[in-house]
Amino acid sequence: MKPLSPSLRLQLVVFALVSASFTNVYLTQPVLPVLAEEFGAGMVLVSFSVSAVLFGIAIANLPFGSLSDRYPIRPLISIGGAMVATGGLIVAVTHSLPLLIAARFLQGLFIPALTTCLAAYLARSLPVERLNVVMGSYVSATVVGGLGGRLLGGWIHPPLHWRFAFVSAAVFIIVATLIALRWLPAQAARSPTERAQAGYLQILGRRDLAPVFACAAGGFAVFSTVFNYLPFRLSEPVFGLSTGLITLIYCVYVVGIGMGPLAGRGANRYGSGPVILVGVAILLGSLLLLQVPHLAAVLAGLIGLCAGFFAIHAAAVGTLNRSLTSGHGRANALYVLFYYGGGWLGITAAGVAYRYGGWRGAVCLAGAFLLAPAIAGVVELRTTRERT
Repeated sequence: MKPLSPSLRLQLVVFALVSASFTNVYLTQPVLPVLAEEFGAGMVLVSFSVSAVLFGIAIANLPFGSLSDRYPIRPLISIGGAMVATGGLIVAVTHSLPLLIAARFLQGLFIPALTTCLAAYLARSLPVERLNVVMGSYVSATVVGGLGGRLLGGWIHPPLHWRFAFVSAAVFIIVATLIALRWLPAQAARSPTERAQAGYLQILGRRDLAPVFACAAGGFAVFSTVFNYLPFRLSEPVFGLSTGLITLIYCVYVVGIGMGPLAGRGANRYGSGPVILVGVAILLGSLLLLQVPHLAAVLAGLIGLCAGFFAIHAAAVGTLNRSLTSGHGRANALYVLFYYGGGWLGITAAGVAYRYGGWRGAVCLAGAFLLAPAIAGVVELRTTRERT
């Protein structure tokens, strides 16, 4: 059997580690009613089993960004994998809801050790052409992990018990961590210039990176708005779908698996600017389709939404890391911060829009958020033309 090429092996390592990490984030989301009944708690309290992970990621992302600029990748991955797996095993055995939530928070605190630190390592270690493709695999892995966690928690293990999902996810993260430690190429020694890393304020002050951070926020705001309020739309009388069918529709996420690497290759050939702008155009067309009160149009719109969003996301990540000579960890941490901040803004603002303007109001607001990635695409296109 022919051995894997170093390039393909690296893509597989990245895919395994990142998908294993994101599998842990949404494990309890489909079984929240089960948790409420089992622990005798309200839905708001058990929902902390999801939000605690996101909160942990948010507050630990910047510190791990700094650590990844100072220390080798392997110790960080070892600690991150061990702590995420430990948190999952605690959840699997505890009968205390506060301890369960605390363990989920612990998982969130150490997930950036596996994701943000890995992105920084890749940006420092790879030439531009390989970086675009590998970061495409990174983005695809976030899709697989997010969807896989929901399926693992809600569909695969319920015949046994939801706790088995955490055992499976812990095994997955341990195996992925060991594979990464075995196959990740060694880092070259850093020069004194590389060790003099840019700080967060210095990175935020760079005018060329501001559009990329805004792109991350605006793109995820569009995506979060649609998918967070989609169940309300599909449960309305015009569709009247059951919860099971609505959950099934979320499988359109798989479109993002192929879009990540494809967007990376497109950025290599045409530049990130055109890829981002094509993604914006696809998103705009998808939002128009989502206004049509027919299930086929909604499905087509959702497929386009996933394709456009993940193309933008992969191209933006590649643009960010190509623009850096140092501070990769901090810059990627800031990108993730803006990314999730945009998702929070989209969900919060769209809730008000949906309340007063219904689905049309929410989708129109999502269309307004497209302005950020559109500007980023134009700026990157102009920058590329100036270089040539």
